[in-house]
Amino acid sequence: MPNDVIFPLAGKRVWVAGHKGMVGSALVRRLGLENCEILTVDRRDVDLKDQAATRAWIRDARPDAIFLAAARAGGILANETYPVDFLYDNLVIETNVIEAAHRAEVSKLLFLGSSCIYPKFAPQPIPEDALLTGPLEPTNEWYAVAKIAGIKLCQAYRKQYGSDFISAMPTNLYGPGDNFDLDTSHVIPALLRKAHEAKSRGDDEIIVWGTGAPRREFLHVDDCADACVFLMQVYSGDGHVNVGSGSDLTILDLTKLICETVGLSGRIVHDLSKHDGTPRKLMSADRIRALGWTPSISLKDGLASTYRWYLSHWQARAGDVALKFGARSFAPTAI
Repeated sequence: MPNDVIFPLAGKRVWVAGHKGMVGSALVRRLGLENCEILTVDRRDVDLKDQAATRAWIRDARPDAIFLAAARAGGILANETYPVDFLYDNLVIETNVIEAAHRAEVSKLLFLGSSCIYPKFAPQPIPEDALLTGPLEPTNEWYAVAKIAGIKLCQAYRKQYGSDFISAMPTNLYGPGDNFDLDTSHVIPALLRKAHEAKSRGDDEIIVWGTGAPRREFLHVDDCADACVFLMQVYSGDGHVNVGSGSDLTILDLTKLICETVGLSGRIVHDLSKHDGTPRKLMSADRIRALGWTPSISLKDGLASTYRWYLSHWQARAGDVALKFGARSFAPTAI
């Protein structure tokens, strides 16, 4: 880390909004290494979609810094099925928190976006300045529009009021705390669960959506948390910063690696009735590398640890989650 730290976290009161989600819980783990006071609040106590409640909590809690990781998240199917939820909920959450942070004169805020903010046919690897240069991928445009609005709101507060609000754009994340609900999950948890269940049944095949040709980049959530803490301390700029691994692979190769991780032998069958999505989505890591950060967890090691987490956590609580949240659970710990 550079010697000229802009915003040291030692001694600060740091709020992780969305601390029960995959990214939020990783941030809490990572901040445990810093000499700071970690603030959290359960959504049963403060609904971030409630403007007055959000303002009051931030005013009374007096955080010095905020990691805004609270979001309504989900995969392609969830985005297509519940466009209002993905657009409205995310717009309201981010607007309430960012506005309340300004009112309470919070020293610094980091907004977590998503790589889906970029155009479907953006240049590869995708530089930060590709934002708003072309049409979005239709299958997740509702979530993407909300995240773009969050970036622009941080920039607007910086421009109008000089607020030190920054944005980080993680690539596809996976790891402990992921959502393994097959109706609402992203590709890695969905494939891990499919492979595990196929192995448990003794199947000789696994069915995956699409052709398997699209290329995707993945980053372990603990690497993402480390990058966000790094940016909070050393970065203070108007432009958002990509947070990625810097490499990608095809969905077919990912499926093979997951089958190897789980120990599933058999054919990979493609369901061609399902969307492929964006052909390729690899983000440029030049900006964050220039600042001095690199990831430390390989995809192979990350998949192995995520599978162990699934075996020890998800299966035991899956029944309780289904009973509590029902079919529209999305990622039940995302907000």
